[in-house]
Amino acid sequence: MKIIVCVKQVPDTTEVTIDPETNTLIREGVESIVNPFDLHAVEEALKIKKALNEVEITAISMGPPQATEALKEVIAMGVDKAYLLSAKEFAGADTLATSYTLSLAIRKLGVFDLILCGKQAIDGDTAQVGPGLAGQLDIPQIAYVRKIEYIDNNSIRVQRITEEGHEIIEAFLPALLTVVKDINIPRLPTLKGKIIARKTEVPILTPGDVNADEKRIGLTGSPTTVIKVFTPDMRKDSKIFTGDTEQTVDQLSTEIEQIIENIK
Repeated sequence: MKIIVCVKQVPDTTEVTIDPETNTLIREGVESIVNPFDLHAVEEALKIKKALNEVEITAISMGPPQATEALKEVIAMGVDKAYLLSAKEFAGADTLATSYTLSLAIRKLGVFDLILCGKQAIDGDTAQVGPGLAGQLDIPQIAYVRKIEYIDNNSIRVQRITEEGHEIIEAFLPALLTVVKDINIPRLPTLKGKIIARKTEVPILTPGDVNADEKRIGLTGSPTTVIKVFTPDMRKDSKIFTGDTEQTVDQLSTEIEQIIENIK
């Protein structure tokens, strides 16, 4: 079985800098970590590898050259190999351009059985790349997975969380899962793993390597437009409404109507 895990390096700080021209994050030179949700995806891949025979895990990421550090971290956890998509043409990609680019790299790697992603990245919180990647590859996808109940070389059965509880879903492979943090506790890299990771060379893939249409990658291929990025004003004025439920609702409704009227 061949498993692909999508990994993203994200800023390890809330003090990020925005490019004033593109309104995108400046990632170079910022202390970074592996996206926490992606570590759960890596851990689940390693658990599958232990349970089944002949499993190979490949991690793939897109980002600046420093993102090789994130890939080396997951190699230290037990991932077999990794690839980084890195070029100036990839910069500024939104979720559509990102999922398109990742799909090209995965197709280049050849046959796969399962793709695992964290449910979302903490620097974006859109939760769109996993489902978008499944759409680009035209394979089944199950989001918000909290437990894999069964898996073999042909099919998988999982629990996915919903607002009301959970669902049990079965799918044929190949398929893509996005996982939540409740699925496991990621292991720490071992000393042996760190030594292996240090010696491992992470191949860099460019647009030419994956035959990318440059009109569909990076900022050029991103239909999302960020008009303005700003920090909201901190307002400390507040009002407290008292009384029973009906009185409180009436007071709140009146207050909202006044606010709307003032805006007009």
